[in-house]
Amino acid sequence: MLYQMHEFGRAWMAPVTYWADASAKMFGASGSWLSNLPGAARAAAGYELLYRIGKDYEKPEFGIHSLDIDGDIFPVIEREMARKPFCRLLRFKRYTDDAGNLKELKDDPPVLVVAPLSGHHATLLRDTVRTLLRDHKVYITDWIDARMVPTAEGDFTLDDYVAYIQEFIRQIGANDLHVISVCQPTVPVLAAISLMAQKGEATPRSMVMMGGPIDTRQSPTAVNNLATEKPLWWFQNTVIHPVPANYPGHGRQVYPGFLQHMGFMAMNPERHAQSHWDFYQDLLKGDLDDADSHRRFYDEYNAVLDMPAEYYLDTIRVVFQEHLLPKGEWDVDGTRVDPSAITGTALLTIEGELDDISGQGQTRAAHDLCTGIAKDDTHHIEVKGAGHYGIFSGRRWRTQVYPKVRDFIARYST
Repeated sequence: MLYQMHEFGRAWMAPVTYWADASAKMFGASGSWLSNLPGAARAAAGYELLYRIGKDYEKPEFGIHSLDIDGDIFPVIEREMARKPFCRLLRFKRYTDDAGNLKELKDDPPVLVVAPLSGHHATLLRDTVRTLLRDHKVYITDWIDARMVPTAEGDFTLDDYVAYIQEFIRQIGANDLHVISVCQPTVPVLAAISLMAQKGEATPRSMVMMGGPIDTRQSPTAVNNLATEKPLWWFQNTVIHPVPANYPGHGRQVYPGFLQHMGFMAMNPERHAQSHWDFYQDLLKGDLDDADSHRRFYDEYNAVLDMPAEYYLDTIRVVFQEHLLPKGEWDVDGTRVDPSAITGTALLTIEGELDDISGQGQTRAAHDLCTGIAKDDTHHIEVKGAGHYGIFSGRRWRTQVYPKVRDFIARYST
């Protein structure tokens, strides 16, 4: 009933948020007579804050239509290369304008970015994609909100996740491909490539693993502790709920996005409260740049998706509670995962010094498992002063991390 109650509350709040949005515009628009009334600026700021707190946040667009490289503008086109019930494979094509004719740049190495299926949409990696596009052909997994997937499509498990990654690698072509996994997908990506190697299939030229929970026994964080303090049945009975009747996935068991969002906010409630107060103050002062930065951040941060229950519970059990991958005890579709079978794929792991989601050593643990890779082809980067998001988004990603990732990929592209 919790999900249904949430939907009822959201429907009840909808007229209030629409009214708040309209009021903010009426009191804030320069051409409105209401904007000349005493206290109009304060009313407009208060109404907009109310609107943004109460509104429903839809999935944002990637919105990457062009790329500025040293003053030259390159058009970018987003294409859907494959569609599975729970995921789309997207391709971002960068073009050059030669005498008015768009021509695709074909010599750049292809990169598959495996986005996390852990609450937020793949658009959280917008900065990652935009930066990689400077020197690469970029593909990304765009996971579909489970509430939008009809129950006729069946369940989605962690084993299915691994199978999806293998299928995308084969479709793009493993021989020239480099795979970048960010956070949660480091585990299924390592499993996918390991199983391909065990079958004698071609594997990607390199894999870059960023801030992922390969072995959560290393430097456990608050996120890790939450997953281990409660038994699996607690998660099943507490956070898993059926999708209400107003969505295509009616009846599907999911970990609802709104519950995940509550968890995100609860991790730093004071910081989020202060951020909203600062937004209100920026509106009063007319500091539109800072106010717009707040809007962009929370448009992304507040947009969450439902996760399939089977996949979520598998991840809690396999990754966080039983540590099956680092212990060498993980079976995927009846086959034991053996990372030591990987021999022709270079490995780069990246960790943030201040990462409070995947602690230090959790990603680097991949080196202890991938013993078949030559030592000269294994590399590790610790990003000083960086938290979890700083290793794949923002200034540190663009200026400190990306140049090393670019050079690593280039080294194994020839």
